[in-house]
Amino acid sequence: MIISIHQPNFIPWIGYFFKIYKSDVFVILDNVQFTKNGFTNRNQIKTPSGPNWLTLPVIQSGKFGQNINECVIFNKSLNTKKIINSLSGNYKKAKYFDPYFDKISAILNEADDSLCKLNIALLRWVLIELEIKTKIITSSELENIEGESTERLISICKKLNGTKYLVGLGGKKYQKDELFEQNNIELINTPFKYPTYTQLWNDFLPNLSIVDVLFNCGPDTKTILRNSH
Repeated sequence: MIISIHQPNFIPWIGYFFKIYKSDVFVILDNVQFTKNGFTNRNQIKTPSGPNWLTLPVIQSGKFGQNINECVIFNKSLNTKKIINSLSGNYKKAKYFDPYFDKISAILNEADDSLCKLNIALLRWVLIELEIKTKIITSSELENIEGESTERLISICKKLNGTKYLVGLGGKKYQKDELFEQNNIELINTPFKYPTYTQLWNDFLPNLSIVDVLFNCGPDTKTILRNSH
């Protein structure tokens, strides 16, 4: 069984969903410390003047060391409105804007002020659109998970009877490969190659939120994702 694990990022890039697609079980690592200036509460879209951040600020005063599933969005209604307006202003001319915009807007508007719950709701919606049926669970659902960093990943894999662990493109920076080998868990590198596709405005920009692909490519996003290796 192939396991992959990642924090619940905010409308992530297409490579995040490719990793889920290539896994049997994907674990949302929600009970680890929130990292400022990461992708848990922000991501990039394309504008006429280049890439631009969409950000959901979280309340941090007095909450140092809080876990991702404890993060509360600051002034949620105002900041989700800003994101909705930014999506509309920059993608309304995209070929597939209409089929997706109302759905994204509804999720942003209807979710409560939990950053983690909002991210997971958007994640599950994208998975439905891409027809990815990988089993999704959160790490906070699992009992008796031990250790930090690599040890925690191994503990999760063992809990789920995983025999293989799918390594993301950034995983090599922090994990200890030898510990997986010692625990009889095979490491598999994600065979992802960033695809090019038709975008609005000027030269192609990679590494944007999945919404950029959806708005520009619509149903073809499923094929683009599956061929990204």
